[in-house]
Amino acid sequence: MAKASDVKNGNVLRFNGELVTVEEFIHRTPGNLRAFYQARMRNVKTGKLVEYRFRTDEEVEIARVETNDYQYLYDDADFFVVMDNETYEQFNIPKLLFGGTARFLKEGMNVIVAFESDEPIMAQAPQNVELEITYTEPAVKGDTSTNALKKATVETGVEINVPLFINQGDKVKVDTRTGDYIERVK
Repeated sequence: MAKASDVKNGNVLRFNGELVTVEEFIHRTPGNLRAFYQARMRNVKTGKLVEYRFRTDEEVEIARVETNDYQYLYDDADFFVVMDNETYEQFNIPKLLFGGTARFLKEGMNVIVAFESDEPIMAQAPQNVELEITYTEPAVKGDTSTNALKKATVETGVEINVPLFINQGDKVKVDTRTGDYIERVK
């Protein structure tokens, strides 16, 4: 057990039986009252925001979270199978931990997964991925001067908006958080 004064932004705490990440942790000393810590924390599983005031001497449980790079291998029903790059050990990670970025994962891609007591609690895909366009309408010569967009399907099966000059077979960089086209890759 640690004291509330030991907590830092980004720590993962076990709070009321749930795991929460500390987003903001501020020390307050209001006038002649006792000092306290104002914490804003987000539940790891549900994403709900929790605010709480800790006394300076209050005991808190800081969870030991191990974050590492893993290689995405394949999709298995409700799980993604990933492999540790050093030990070659494989783990099943629930798809919901990746959120909306899961649709851009392709085999062999590196992902970040955080474990607490052998249980995966957070997963993150790369911010940008390079994907090949598998289908799009052909470009018309001279349509490159405007910012007009057209639909294109990438190799993971997701449909995104791309500029008119992108053709089938081109590689593009995509932002996994928003699904937006960033640039054409040479």
